[in-house]
Formats: sequence, structure tokens, C-alpha cells
Amino acid sequence: MEVSKNKKHFYAIGVSYKNADLKTRGHFSLNSTQKDALSIEAQREGIEEILVNSTCNRTELYAYVNHPIQLINLLCKHSQGSLAVFNEFGYTLKDSVAIHHIFKVGTGLDSQILGDFEIIGQLKQGFFRSKKLGMIQGFMERLVNAVIQASKRIKTETKISSGATSVAFASVQYIIKEIENISKKNILLFGTGKIGRNTCENLIKHTENDHIVLINRTHEKAKNIAGKFNVLVKEYGDLPTEIRKTDVLIVATGAQQPTVSKDIIHKDSPLLILDLSIPSNVNSNVEELEHVTLINLDTLSQITNKTLEDRRQYIPRADEILEEVKSEFVQWLEHRQYAPALRALKSKLKAQQASEIKDKEKKATLNPEAVVVSDQMIQKITGQLANYLKENPNKADIALEVITGVFKLDIKSHE
Repeated sequence: MEVSKNKKHFYAIGVSYKNADLKTRGHFSLNSTQKDALSIEAQREGIEEILVNSTCNRTELYAYVNHPIQLINLLCKHSQGSLAVFNEFGYTLKDSVAIHHIFKVGTGLDSQILGDFEIIGQLKQGFFRSKKLGMIQGFMERLVNAVIQASKRIKTETKISSGATSVAFASVQYIIKEIENISKKNILLFGTGKIGRNTCENLIKHTENDHIVLINRTHEKAKNIAGKFNVLVKEYGDLPTEIRKTDVLIVATGAQQPTVSKDIIHKDSPLLILDLSIPSNVNSNVEELEHVTLINLDTLSQITNKTLEDRRQYIPRADEILEEVKSEFVQWLEHRQYAPALRALKSKLKAQQASEIKDKEKKATLNPEAVVVSDQMIQKITGQLANYLKENPNKADIALEVITGVFKLDIKSHE
């Protein structure tokens, strides 16, 4: 199916874990301010609606545009990415392929950790952000709602999200596996990013560790988090001192540049660093230090266990549900895209009918029954055309072009 809207097409462009490493994804990541700036500029360029999604595993833009380069340029301008790098690692999906992709993403079937349903929450956030900026209209609203519906059904009708598997949980699994007597070790959490907070909560739950210290640039925010998890809060200026005392450093600051480098690490005993940030918040030069081990999101996401293997058996049913919901959306979309032409044709036939009635009234030859038949014929003609367009989507553009030319239809006035 080719989706058209004033010769525009629906595109999804982006970079993801499938083709780009963590560093490359970090260059294209967008924070809240960048997302808003990108959407506002898109609006100025005449793009009517847009959805921006930027997570640790992917950054993607969805929109109706004349050419995908519009979206690619917007992404490169508002991130640290470049056109050359995008051409090497990015992807462009069009119309039905783009629609299928957002369904796969939103249902967790395209996630690095299969069945990770945090992504649907992130899509919702992007949706509400765009809606607040006036960048969501009928198409995108219907599309996102359909994706949410598919996500809910897959979560309730399959067990593809069963078991405790997430980046946060994988982090804890890794720490427990690599560090002996973890409950007695010192753990430092730097930053209050979502994954970092979830990791902290999982650590407390699974290790019974009471040696956890939290540091954040905003001290008040750190205190609020500490109150929930019962951890000790230190000042940002204490970071080098606390790193010297800790055995495990978890970094989740959400900064655009590295916040931890080898310059602030002064210790001779083993230090495990988990960088849970995108872009990376730990400079790779820490690996030059003999006693330091650095683990990033990609490594953690590749940790497979029985839970993930068990989830794979539910993929076929999840795909079925996805296709069911998607087909309903596609039917709505087909009807929507043909509606202006059908309305224009009906209006033209009605105008001709009115002209004929007026002419017969002047000649006193008007037959009321003929008018009824005429109404029925108009309905039959438009109905047959609608069915033809639905049953022959590949010929729809040609058929509409012929009808528009023959009847000289003004489709724009009926959109």
C-alpha cells in the first residue's frame, strides 16, 4: 500500500541498535529541549505532524513529508549526528513499511530486549510532547492509538513480557555475577536517570545492600530519590572521593558529554563501572586504568537468559495480534485517503443533478421518481468506486487521476 497525502508520504527515519553502536546512537540522541526545537522547526517548514522518539536503543522521527531528507536534516541539525554518518548507519522507511515498523517498535517486538514494554511509554511521551506543540493531527493520533492498542493486547494475551528482564535487571544480574559478596560492597550511583533509578531499586531488592551512595548535580533531586530508596546522599563535589571508596560505580547522568573520566579516578583496587547513559557519560579512557572494568548498555542488553528464550515462543501470536490491529488501521487509512475524492465526485454529481432538476422544472417536465433514482445512482456510483479503490489499492492513484480529470474534481476543497 502506498500512502499519499498531497503527494507526501509517511516516513520513519532513524538509527538503532541494529546498525549503530552505542557511540553512534549517542551522537543522534535528543534530549527534551532538542526534541521540542526539532518539532518547532518542522512546523515552520510546513510539516503538519511529527513524532520524535529517542531512547538508549534508537532515535527515530515519524512524519508525512515530500522527501525523507527533510527529516534527516532536522535530526542531524538538532543532534550531534552528521549526514555522512546517517547515510552509513541510518535507515529510511516509507509508507506501509514505516507503519509496520512503528507497530513493531511500540509492541516491544523490535526491542533489543524482546518484550521490553518501556518503549510504549516512551512513544506516548513523544506523542504528548508533539500534541502539546500542535504537531499531532488525525493520522498520527489514530496511528499511535492503534499501536497502544496492539501493545496492550500483546501484553495481556501473551507472556512475551513475562519475567524480570530489562536493562536495569540485566545490570543487577551482571553486578551480582561479577562482584563477590555484593551486599557488603560499596556502590555509588551517579545521576538519577530512569535506568539508573531502576537499577538502584533492583540492587536494593536483590542484594540487600545498605552501602549505596547517591550523587546528583541537583542535590535536592538526589534527596528526593534517596528518600524512596533509603540510600545515602553526598554532594556533587564529593564525587572523586566517593569513587575512591566505592567498588561499583553506576553512571546515569543523562548529560550530552562524558561526566566521568580517568582524571577523577584515583584508586588501586578493582572498580566496576556501569555506564547506563545515552550518549555515553563515561569516557572510554577509564579503561586505560589497570583496575577499572567498563560495561555499557550494549553489553548489558546482550545478556541473555532463560527468561528471554522463553519469550521467543510467543512471537508468532504477538505478530498475529499486531497484524490484526494494524489491518484495522490500514482500512481506516484507505477510507480516509480516498474520502476527499469520493466526496468531490459525489458533490459534482449532486451539482449536475441539481442543474438537471432546475432545467426540467423550467420545462415543467420534472418527474419526482426520476430524482429518487438519480440519488440512488449517485450513491451506487460512489459506492462502486469506493469498493474498487479498496480492492485495487495498486491502481487507486491512476483511477483517481482519471476520475479527477474527467469530472474536473476539486479534491482539495473536500479534504
